[in-house]
Amino acid sequence: MNETRDPAWRAQHFDPARPPAGFYADPYPMYAALRGFAPVHRCPDGSYFLTRHADLDAVYRDRAHFSSDKKVVFGAKFGVGTPLYEHHTTSLVFNDPPYHTRVRRLIVGALTPQALKALEPGVVTVVDGLLEHLRELRHFDLVSDFAAAIPVEVIGNLLGVPRAEREPLRDWSLAILGALENQLDETGRARGNTAVRDFTAYLETLIERRRREPGDEHDLLTRLLGEPELTATELLQNCVFLLNAGHETTTNLIASGLQLFLTHPQAAQRLRTEPGLAATAVEECLRLESPNQLGNRLVVQPVSVGGVDFAPGDYLTLCIGAANRDPAEFARPDEFDIARKPNRHLAFAAGAHACAGMAVARLEGQIALTRALQRLPGLRLRDGAVRAARARFRGFVSLPAEL
Repeated sequence: MNETRDPAWRAQHFDPARPPAGFYADPYPMYAALRGFAPVHRCPDGSYFLTRHADLDAVYRDRAHFSSDKKVVFGAKFGVGTPLYEHHTTSLVFNDPPYHTRVRRLIVGALTPQALKALEPGVVTVVDGLLEHLRELRHFDLVSDFAAAIPVEVIGNLLGVPRAEREPLRDWSLAILGALENQLDETGRARGNTAVRDFTAYLETLIERRRREPGDEHDLLTRLLGEPELTATELLQNCVFLLNAGHETTTNLIASGLQLFLTHPQAAQRLRTEPGLAATAVEECLRLESPNQLGNRLVVQPVSVGGVDFAPGDYLTLCIGAANRDPAEFARPDEFDIARKPNRHLAFAAGAHACAGMAVARLEGQIALTRALQRLPGLRLRDGAVRAARARFRGFVSLPAEL
């Protein structure tokens, strides 16, 4: 037997910094091998790669033994004092209490059910306008012409970014999030640093304008400006975070969701005839093709996970993409079941660090997927789809389609 085809051998020799050929196109066979033969895998760099649902869920909910703080990791990766370092170490997601608790409360407090209800008509308008444009084009790209445009509009509306000034937002987001991948070269690092500088410089001008002319009660930036607990740096960097967190992952959710439906025509027809399944359908898209596939935690107290003992300083990668297809948690885990219940996926993490904007992402996903399938019944994929060569943020660079 060729040992490189043996799942046990492949699991034992897996290195996330140097993934095997074909990994970015389809990582799930590798993840299945890891779950089966090395669920708590020691990587060549000394870190650990975890793939079982129960282990990830336990780690996410345990704030006593694990830390989200990545100052040491990002200092080595980006250089202390660089724009990328300042952004990612100030961002809500890579911090612990009390900072995390304080800033998360402010953001979640602004995304109330009333705010989401007020947001919904605008999302419908954006989606319907894009669908009409697709109808005119006949041949188009479901990423650039549809999926990527929706979260830019939604987050732009939340922060009150004038529509004429939104063009750079997607490129800034891609460059900043791209720097989080395991493989980062000097070009990617430079792009990320430039994006942080340009984005924060733009936000400074936007904030100054908003101080002079406050928005209404639904304007998130105006609300955050009224919070004396936020320093100027915290305000800037968490506005950058809001765009990044709400943009790339939601783009991936919508594009991957459409790809799933268009390659599963029976599921697409079921959603057309049973639109009440929109909520469970989006949860299944999140589970089967998680937009964010990897998380990290630093061990700060001695602890055991999955039968392995960890010491302070050990660094864990939590593989959401693998956990969300764990047969110990999900029946028929590789099947696309839009009515699946229960569905305890970890696409938004879990515990205190569950995604602060998950309600917004769900709203966008439900509206975009259901309206696209209902209003464009002749929608079909064309050849030439290109997946991003990323492990952490899984999605398409290009997804050609036609009517």
